[in-house]
Amino acid sequence: MEIVFTQHAFERIGKRKILKEEVVDCVLYPDKLHKKHGKYYFQKKTGRGTIEAVCEKKDYIKIITVYWV
Repeated sequence: MEIVFTQHAFERIGKRKILKEEVVDCVLYPDKLHKKHGKYYFQKKTGRGTIEAVCEKKDYIKIITVYWV
């Protein structure tokens, strides 16, 4: 499935020093996943902490924002 980043997500990745590869890994292989208000919340533990990616799923996955949990 195609993964698309919003401009906001790219800005947050840079600001929070999260690697794009970590975000893709989070979405493809999450440790936790839940849905709330039509958005999907993917969580993944990394060697540096736990990240959460907020996404919309259609024919593709659109990453809206990413942050440390």
